[in-house]
Amino acid sequence: MRSYFPVLGALGLVLMLFGLVMSFPLATSFFLDDGATQAYDLAIVVTVSCGLLTWLLTRHHRRDLRVHDGFLLVAATWIVVPVFGALPLMLFLPDLSFTDAYFEAASGLTTTGATVLTGLDALPISINLWRTFMHWIGGMGVIVLMVAVLPLLGIGGRQVFKAETPGPMKESSLTPRIAETAKGLWTVYVLLTIACGFSLWWAGLEPWEAVIHAFSVMGLGGFSTKDASLGYFNNVRVEVVTMVFALLAGFNYATHYLALVRRSVRAYADDPEIPWFLVVLFTSIGFLTLYLMQFNAHEDALTTLRYVSFHAISLATSLGLATYDYTLWPMFAQVWILFLGSFAACSGSTGGGIKMMRAIILYKQAYREVLRSLHPTAVLPIRLGRQTVSQSVMLAVLAFSFMYMVCLVALTLLLSASGLDLLTAFSAVVACVNNTGPGLGEVGPAGNYQGLSDFQTWVLSFGMILGRLEIFTLLVVLTPAFWRR
Repeated sequence: MRSYFPVLGALGLVLMLFGLVMSFPLATSFFLDDGATQAYDLAIVVTVSCGLLTWLLTRHHRRDLRVHDGFLLVAATWIVVPVFGALPLMLFLPDLSFTDAYFEAASGLTTTGATVLTGLDALPISINLWRTFMHWIGGMGVIVLMVAVLPLLGIGGRQVFKAETPGPMKESSLTPRIAETAKGLWTVYVLLTIACGFSLWWAGLEPWEAVIHAFSVMGLGGFSTKDASLGYFNNVRVEVVTMVFALLAGFNYATHYLALVRRSVRAYADDPEIPWFLVVLFTSIGFLTLYLMQFNAHEDALTTLRYVSFHAISLATSLGLATYDYTLWPMFAQVWILFLGSFAACSGSTGGGIKMMRAIILYKQAYREVLRSLHPTAVLPIRLGRQTVSQSVMLAVLAFSFMYMVCLVALTLLLSASGLDLLTAFSAVVACVNNTGPGLGEVGPAGNYQGLSDFQTWVLSFGMILGRLEIFTLLVVLTPAFWRR
């Protein structure tokens, strides 16, 4: 019989680490005396105690994790950790139900940014800090963090890392040891976050606002300290800084790492996704600006360009921050920017969706089939940069894309059957599976997810985790074959 004790032991370590991470908002609450200290005290005790007990009960069953274990650990982590991430919110907001608290924590850790909370402006700084800090942790991944800082605990990290990291080509490593790879990615992540925080401070945000929004931007999350999101500040410099760092967070972090190690921008030129990413994005901005000008959506061309640029970048990268209620635009423009979040972000970024690499492969495969209809015997390999895409990668991309569409349709039908109007249901599913945050209709940027029923909230919580783990990592654990001996 297959033993799951090593997976439980690793999960216990993750929970202990996650509990210790809560010390950051606890220290902030204590320093600012914002009234939330007791919520963090109890949350830390419960989280660390549960993790310690789990580890103690399974510590005699240690072994390297296999492929099977890696899938189970990743799925279990992303399902269980939001339970403990919700504790500070429930303890400080006693009227918040467990369903809504879990949704908020899952939204934070999956970097979705969909919220059920109102009155964000009046919340203590440490509570808003915890919400966006979960973005930052989840952006690179709790499992990758564990592999990076706990490499000596006898946990074989490679299979876990492969199950956790996004993108179709997971076999390549930047360094020979997986822990070194994870540390390298986290180094880049931390440096960019520090740069983003200082830039937002320079742009005009208060220090704590800059720190909180830096976590949100670099995690491509979308939580804010204001009900009006970033539009509350009405600051062009803040918007420009946010767009620049959202674009950087939308690039593959492996590319950032190689550029840093080699001290050369050549790595960006060699990345086949970046040109597609930028061309799609800036073409969309130009087209939508001209389109909205025909409807006089804003008073002048510059204002139109300002709002279109911000929201196209924010939704394409799956950041989800807003400066304007774009549901006031014509429906075509709304759907276009929501659609961008389905594929624009690069693989290896903190963004959501199917990723630009898969979109490129799908496009090239479709074009190849057109050419084959004209030249049936021609040999037409598909290339990404200098690399030829193997048949196994092609089949994996096609299977993933099919399951992506199936999940969108299935979850939309579930929400529609529960009484939600079709526009809200479809956009909410797209926004949650793509980890974008705001959708259209009732869940647009001027509203939130508070009005949904418990059933609808749980469906979307599942959708967020499904999207964060890129579908197969979670679905494989739910198949009967996974649990057979």
